[in-house]
Amino acid sequence: MTLWLVRHARPLIQSGICYGALDMDADPDATRIAAQRLALELPLGVPVQVSPLRRCQQLAQALGELRGDLRFQTDPRLREMDFGTWEGVAWADIPRAAIDAWTTDFSTHRFGGKESANDVLARIAGAWDELPQSGDTLWITHSGVAQAAVLLGQGIRHIEQAKDWPVTPLNYGAWMLLPIAQPE
Repeated sequence: MTLWLVRHARPLIQSGICYGALDMDADPDATRIAAQRLALELPLGVPVQVSPLRRCQQLAQALGELRGDLRFQTDPRLREMDFGTWEGVAWADIPRAAIDAWTTDFSTHRFGGKESANDVLARIAGAWDELPQSGDTLWITHSGVAQAAVLLGQGIRHIEQAKDWPVTPLNYGAWMLLPIAQPE
């Protein structure tokens, strides 16, 4: 089976702002273009799970208008990491000590007081564990969720250090295909 990981289009927020669970719209033109490109590639009838955040819901709606064969289900486990008190704050205005505390104890430190990297990994693992045993599935989600899925695909359910987290983000409006090995 294959998991399609799709990131929402560019959010309508100033560059350099810390956001994860902060809810905002995405650029409507970029959303439409991403939906059009994706609609041409997706297999027929693939089940679609969507983050509850507006930027992902917009892409799901645009895709649904193009592909009547798709059925969408919102899954709150697919939302981006919650940065708590740092949501909506410019990265340049977050004290260096807060960022250092996070990167020093990346696995369990709750940056902004909400979620640690391992909290996020465990949340997403819940959705991962419910993937069907055959066929493709599409997640319309966020870069952090895609990075966590890459770890899960490698059998990693717990990390220790910041260097253990994948650093390559999924671009806005882009997707990647993650082959899922079937249990023997």
